[in-house]
Amino acid sequence: MKNPSDKLTIHDLAKALNLSPGTISKILNGKGNIPQPTRERVIQFVKDKGYIANHSARVLKASHSWTIGVVFSDIALFGLEHPFFGSIIQAFKNFMEEKGYELVFIPKKLGNQEQSYLQWARNKHVDGVLLLTGDINDPEINDLVNSEVPCVSTDMLMPRLTTIISDDNQGIELIFKHFLSLGLTKIFAYSGSTDSRAYQQRLDTYQRLVKDHQLNKSSHQYFITEGYGVANAYKNARQWIEKWNEKPEAIIAFSDDIAMGLIQALQEKGYKVPQDIQVSGYDDIQFATLFSPSLTTIKQEKKMIADTAGALLIELIQNPQQKRSLHKIPVKLIKRSSTK
Repeated sequence: MKNPSDKLTIHDLAKALNLSPGTISKILNGKGNIPQPTRERVIQFVKDKGYIANHSARVLKASHSWTIGVVFSDIALFGLEHPFFGSIIQAFKNFMEEKGYELVFIPKKLGNQEQSYLQWARNKHVDGVLLLTGDINDPEINDLVNSEVPCVSTDMLMPRLTTIISDDNQGIELIFKHFLSLGLTKIFAYSGSTDSRAYQQRLDTYQRLVKDHQLNKSSHQYFITEGYGVANAYKNARQWIEKWNEKPEAIIAFSDDIAMGLIQALQEKGYKVPQDIQVSGYDDIQFATLFSPSLTTIKQEKKMIADTAGALLIELIQNPQQKRSLHKIPVKLIKRSSTK
């Protein structure tokens, strides 16, 4: 007679014991830093259900660890404190945990041990990887993307990588056309380092719009600051302002922190925002509403990006042969006090 426990899955065990499938997996495989009382409770439950050792492999389906690796190659040196990426990883973590997965960061070096991203992913037996951000020219990232390990990204564009990003073309178009609708034609742009895919794409769109609307040379210019953060944007904006031959009517800053640093520099130079110069940001970070003046900005749907990334990664785990794809999430123009 077939044992009723044969029908149990790891999700059944997790639900019955109020634990994640990842925790169940680690306990049955003798892995992980799990509190001893929890480990004993799971093992006793398994015994009570009549399991024997080889049932563990069947229930866990052997090929799944219920663990997702995260690669955060911080090429811009802004860290997870960056409002955009910090929000993405938190939302992604919440989504994956609801689906029974645990997250682990995949480093290049841990203590004295150094391995490639792919070696770490294989050694950790992760089911898939989120590439939060990184350098597409990094050979180790290329090796990981081109391997058997399912990967998705919320920033990087590569031929064999499923990527979920905001529609940056739409975002710059929204704010540019908003300024035009106000009768403004002297529209400048302030960008972060174009080593960033997002900044480069926003700058490309800005330049295209300038050409499409046939703005003369004095009506537009852009400045690229190589650093990141409000303090850096403020310092470099002061230098940029001193070089102006003509005052702009509006400036599109390609992130909210850049916009905040810019506004501080403008105010220090005697310009009022938005009376003298209108300024927009990009991202709609939490502080955008509290800043003075509150920022007109482009809202990125960070939770939607993260949830979509999680859902697509699970699909790739379940069907590794699925074709890789690019998904652009719509953005919104949020009008506040930094524009009229």
